[in-house]
Order: sequence, then C-alpha cells, then structure tokens
Amino acid sequence: MCETVSKNSMLPRKAVLTGLLLGAACIVFPSAAFAWPPEGGRGECTVTKTTNMAAKMRDGVILRADVYRPNTKEKVPVILMRTQYGKAAAQVEPARFQTPDWFASHCYIVVIQDIRGQGASGGTFYEYANDRNDGYDTVEWAAKLPGSNGKVGMYGSSYVGATQWLAATGAPPSLKAIVPSNTASDYYDGWTYEDGAFRLAFIEPWMAETIAYTAALNRGDKDAAAKMADANKEMAKWLTFKPYDKVPFFQPDDPKVAPYFFDAIKHPTDDAYWQAFSIKRRYDKVQVPVLAFDGWYDAFINGSLENFNGVKEKGATEIARNNSRIVIGPWEHLGWGRPESMVSPRLHDIGAVANSPVNDLSLAWFDHFLKGKNNQITEGSRVTYFTMGENKWHVSKDWPLAGTKSQNWYLASGGHAASVMGDGVLSDAPPQANTATQGQAHADNEFGNAVAAQKATAVSDEFTYDPSNPVPSIGGHSCCSWTSGPQGQFDQSALEQRSDILVYSSAPLKQAMEVTGQITVTLYAKTSAPDTDFTAKLIDVFPDGRAINLANGIQRASYRESLSHPTPVVPGQVYKYTIHVWPTSNLFKPGHRIRLEISSSDFPQFAPNPNTGEPFGTNDKWQKAEQTILHDAEHPSAVILPVIPAGLSGPALDAVPAG
Repeated sequence: MCETVSKNSMLPRKAVLTGLLLGAACIVFPSAAFAWPPEGGRGECTVTKTTNMAAKMRDGVILRADVYRPNTKEKVPVILMRTQYGKAAAQVEPARFQTPDWFASHCYIVVIQDIRGQGASGGTFYEYANDRNDGYDTVEWAAKLPGSNGKVGMYGSSYVGATQWLAATGAPPSLKAIVPSNTASDYYDGWTYEDGAFRLAFIEPWMAETIAYTAALNRGDKDAAAKMADANKEMAKWLTFKPYDKVPFFQPDDPKVAPYFFDAIKHPTDDAYWQAFSIKRRYDKVQVPVLAFDGWYDAFINGSLENFNGVKEKGATEIARNNSRIVIGPWEHLGWGRPESMVSPRLHDIGAVANSPVNDLSLAWFDHFLKGKNNQITEGSRVTYFTMGENKWHVSKDWPLAGTKSQNWYLASGGHAASVMGDGVLSDAPPQANTATQGQAHADNEFGNAVAAQKATAVSDEFTYDPSNPVPSIGGHSCCSWTSGPQGQFDQSALEQRSDILVYSSAPLKQAMEVTGQITVTLYAKTSAPDTDFTAKLIDVFPDGRAINLANGIQRASYRESLSHPTPVVPGQVYKYTIHVWPTSNLFKPGHRIRLEISSSDFPQFAPNPNTGEPFGTNDKWQKAEQTILHDAEHPSAVILPVIPAGLSGPALDAVPAG
C-alpha cells in the first residue's frame, strides 16, 4: 500500500541512522515543489518510493537502499548515490542536491543506498575499503532492477564522490557516467595528509561527527556514539590533544570504534596501505565520462583537477578520455553559493552569479549518456571556472589554461619581514636587481612594482616557530563547513601582526592581473630542528588594507623529496623546498597588492609539527625551531604565479554554459 507525502513527512535522518527503519514502505510523491530545492524544473513523471530494498554483495552482506521509481511503462536508466550520510538525507541539505524524487520525476529510477556498516545496511564499516567491490556489485544490482534499461549513472559529493570513483576504477559494465563533486584523487595526499602534514581540522571532527559516529549507531554501540557526541561539543579543545594515537573518544583500545583513524596515524607516508585505495593510480581503469564539480576553497580542489586531467589523458576508453569535464566555482566544501548555503560571509556576498549549476548540469549529463539525448552537454570547452575579483565565469579547453605565463615574484626585505609591520617586498625583479643601484630600474614596470632598494638589501629573514603557539587558521581550503573548520575567504590583516609570519607585498598594481592556475612557492630555508613545516599563503590586498586569502599550502621538511620515503633535515643546512600552494583564479585589480605570507604552522587546519623529528602522532613532546628564509642571488625564493595575458581568458559569463 502506498501513501502520498509532503516534504515535512519525509523519513527523518536520525531514524535512518539508527537503523530502525527496516520494514519496506512505498510513498508516492506529488508534483508539488519544496522550499528547498526550488520548485521549478520537475519532470513529467510522478514518482513512487520504496524503502530499504536489499542488495546482496558478493560476500553475502546485505546493503539497503531507497528506490524512487517513475511511473512510466518505458524502461529507464538508473541514477545511483551510495552514501554514509543517511539515504533519507540524500545530500539535499544544506542547499546541495535536488531531492531524489526530483531526479526521478525526469523519468529515472533513483537509488539511494546506505553503504556497508552505515544507516540501515549490514556489514562493518571501514573507510574506503569496501567501496570498490560494493560499488561494482551495487551498480550491477541496480542495472537489473525492474523497469531499468541496464544503464547506471552515479552522483554525490565528498565521500559520496569517493564511492563513485572507487566504483569506476572497478569498471562495472553497467556504469555509464559519474558526476562526483568535491572529492579527491588520493586518500593519502590531498585527503588525510597534505605534502606530509596531517589535516587535523578536517579528519578528526569529520570522523567524530559522521563516519565513526554513524557507524557506532549502526552497530548499536551507544557508548561509543555518546563519547563522540560529547567530544563534538568541545572539539576545539580536543584538536589540541596529543598524542593523536591516543585520542580518547576514538577509544584506541577498542578496534571496533575508529580503526581507520588510528591506521591513518600509523601510516603517515604514501605506502601500500593508501595505494590500495588510490584513484590517481587507476585512471586507466576508468571507462566512463566524468562531470566533476569543485570550489577554490574546497579541501579537494587539487585532487578534482588531477582527476580531470588523469581521465582526460589516461582513461580506459575513448568516451572517457573525450568527456572529462569540470566546473569550478568560488565555493567551499558545503557552500555552493546559494543563499541557503553555509558559506563564509565574503563568498556569500558574491551573489547569485556564483550559484552552483550542479543539478541541471548533472541531469543534462545523464540525459546524454544514459538516454542518448543530443543536448550539446559534451560540446564546447571542458573546463568552466569562476574568476574571483572579476566575479565572472570563463571556459577553457584545458587545464592549465593554454597561454598561461609563469611569472616569478621574488622575496626581498631589509631583513625585517616579520609581520605586516616589517619591510618584506615582493618584486618581479630577481634578487640581483634588488640593490641600491639596480632596484629603481624596475620602479616603472608594467605592474607598477617598485622595490624599495635602500631597504631590500638583506639576504634573509628569520622567525621563531613555537608549536605550543601555532599560527591560527583563518579561512583556507578544508572541510566541511566554515563554521566548524578553516575554509573560505577571510581578512588576514589582524593575523599578519604576528612576529612568526613573514609578509612580502608588491607595490600597488598599475593594471589588472589575472592569476588562474596552480600557485607554487620555491623557498630556500634552513631550520634549527631535525624536522619542521613551512607554509605559504597567497593574498589579495585591497586598497583599504583588507588582506583576503586566495590559496595556501604546506610542506613538511622531511617530505621535501618524497611522500613515501621521508628523510630528516640537517639542522642549519639550506634546502630548497617546493610548496604547492593550491590553485585559484583571481583578478587582482589596479591598486591592489599581491602578498605572500611565509610561516611554519596553520592550526588547526594542519597538525603543528613538533619539530622533534620523532614518528608522527606518537608523543606530545615539542621544541621551538629557529627558521631562516633566504632570498639572495644564490637562493632566489619566489612565488610562481600563473598569469593569464589580457584577453586570453575570453568572454566573461554570468552563468555556467550548458555546453
């Protein structure tokens, strides 16, 4: 027997998470719309919902899904979401995807499945480990559902994007397209760690609030769930707890609670443990077209771009290689531009031009690859990106953009670059030009940069890094919401008054300069410690003094040559470091300054390096480090900017084009 329901009577997420809804039910949705998502754009099919349909995996474990069926006599494709965040929630909030019945109203069977050990599904949850095989089995099960035409597409964001990539690398025959949003290319580098540094503010709260907590509910472990719920009430305190391999609310002595957290601490290098899950090592297994979405302030933007190029160059089939597409907005992980989004204030102020088109473009993608509609979704450029500052969309056939000019901006100072009150300078003139006789020759170059030659004559700057007093994270690329972690755009000017941040600024620009692409810092540095970190942050300084972060990066010194085989540094010896400051697209307007911050910590986004050289996460000892940054002719420390010549980026658009 079926019933018609409104939005307010939909099954609550909490009930699903506790695994109480094990009985089948079917619900008929009327065509009326909900407040969010917006009511427009529904298809012609009415929809019937059946809850908790069982799918048997190859090892006998039963996973359960809610299935939304269009009322049509024709056989139709399947759209699948595999989630650990609750199948009733279906990643609709906050202002993300349309409801499953919206997609189903366009005459698709929509399947929303709780993954293994989560929600109403059986088995034991372990991060990533089962999602390749379970994804394969679920795709093939969904393809055989009554009314299916045998073609399956997948969609979803974050870990739900990971479930798509892991399934795609397993190459199930019935999978024909995926649409992963905000997700990575690797679960070691760019997810759990970044160039050797542990992503503390993402991993610890995320696991405690979601995957470890909901897995505890699934297996009926009320005590473990309660401990994590209590920890979440004071997570700011727990982020200072060390050693990480003894975090109490994850109960290190109970292997059922969060074994994947402690395994992540035990495996701080890119070893076989992580490589078993890696996507970027398996692009040659991906057979399907990929439409990806991400944001400049998301935790996974670097990996999303790597995935785009990886499939484009190495995909297993011509259809995959020729149909890798990505859309990049000014977004955070959950903040997709819309008024209802949880987005940091400055990004919120951009307005409707920044709204994510994920639902309409996803539907068009599935219409083309699952239904064969000729809707131009695969025509035109393959990269659509939002340029901040200009606040317009642009398109490109490739990433990096063809015609990009790499431009070095060199660090210089009079030896006192510590804090914004110091004398740090960014110059497009190399260090040998930063002298009293040659520096003024660059006073009138095209960007209006003039080195204060009498001041910028020192060869280095110094600061003390104290792990017990790390530099606070204000904005950046992280997960999952700006209200609970460091992400998004924020004014850095107050932070720049710290003496452990070196600040290098250009003169006001005479003309606009577009920077779009991967930012890199070449840093010549020495430390008094056997291991340490170096951080870099690119800033857009407004004429009124606001200093808005664009991109940031970190490099653990011992990982400077290899993420698999770290080597300690010799205290006092100069090393060349490459800091991967993450990609961005920004128009620096006339009168603005380019600024680079250099320091050694960014907490809690990254776990502070204790400077001891001891194994990561196993002790609570620390020591101060004396850091020296060199910028003379033999050590030309610089930020390398991908500058787009005027006119090269093409028309400025107010919306993402369909094709």
